[in-house]
Amino acid sequence: MAAKNSYTYLLNKEQQEALKLMLSDGNYRPKQVPHTIIAVEAENCVVNLYKSGKCLIQGKGAEEFVLFFLEPFILHSAGLGYEDQLKPELTAPHMGIDESGKGDYFGPLVACAAYVNPQLAKKMNEIGVRDCKQLTDKAVFFIGRKLRDLLGPNRFKIVAIGPESYNRLYAKMRNVNTMLGWAHARCIENMLETMPECPRAVADQFGSKHVIERALMKNGRKLELEQRHKAESDIAVAAASVLAREAFLYALQKLGKAFDFEPHKGASEQVRSDAAELVKKRGEADILLKVAKCHFQTTDKVLAACGRSRQEMSPEGQVVAKPFKRGRPKTGAGGEKSEK
Repeated sequence: MAAKNSYTYLLNKEQQEALKLMLSDGNYRPKQVPHTIIAVEAENCVVNLYKSGKCLIQGKGAEEFVLFFLEPFILHSAGLGYEDQLKPELTAPHMGIDESGKGDYFGPLVACAAYVNPQLAKKMNEIGVRDCKQLTDKAVFFIGRKLRDLLGPNRFKIVAIGPESYNRLYAKMRNVNTMLGWAHARCIENMLETMPECPRAVADQFGSKHVIERALMKNGRKLELEQRHKAESDIAVAAASVLAREAFLYALQKLGKAFDFEPHKGASEQVRSDAAELVKKRGEADILLKVAKCHFQTTDKVLAACGRSRQEMSPEGQVVAKPFKRGRPKTGAGGEKSEK
């Protein structure tokens, strides 16, 4: 198999400092690349370390740089080309489950299950599948399309909960993790309909394992379910993360066209401005139920900026995430415990 000519890694602060020192002190030619901490030309490749912590290595010598410099001196691991031998369970037949949109005010909550076996894992690595948080939106669309072609309709399943359904479910369940467990369980059950021989599922640790187990039905309860932190290192979970993010981004685009506005990702000041502008343009607070996750505390800030309040909204819009008391875990944009 031909060597890959592009690799991307997300480095922590210590790894960034170590790489910066190595690239500053070695036989490398500095380059000027926007938004980088350091960028150089190495032997038959370029190495760009971005301010986000993303390290991009490109060129015909990229694999050699990763094997002989990045892994032994920065990552302190020897994984490239040895994943199957070191951890054969990573590519053994199983499904991975991940979600997108949980922390985004606008748009749906999307969960996805993706199936993998050794042959599929090899092809996934070739097309650059990795945790979607390490990819730009453009890369998510590019890799997502290739993934869907690779897996076909039987080997990945998506469950998307649009804003209106999300707000109704949240008013009933009053807990994001319960909703997420339900969505993950539906993905598992749907996958087992087309891949009944799949023996195992891997998911990220977002709450008690029992949250998903309780939502599973007869078929799903026969499956071995593994939840762990940083599950995106599993190739099936990484694939699910890409497909879930792709579906979320497409849904966000569709939402913008339907309501004639530009919904941004996350729950930033820009997002609050987008929402306030939409409320003012439509002249009703309930418009948020159609485009946003209204239990977020963002809703109160948006309505206050418009001279309105939750009391003007339909019952499902009046449900607010309970804030945690001091000393409890850090909360997300909705005021609930941030599990990821």
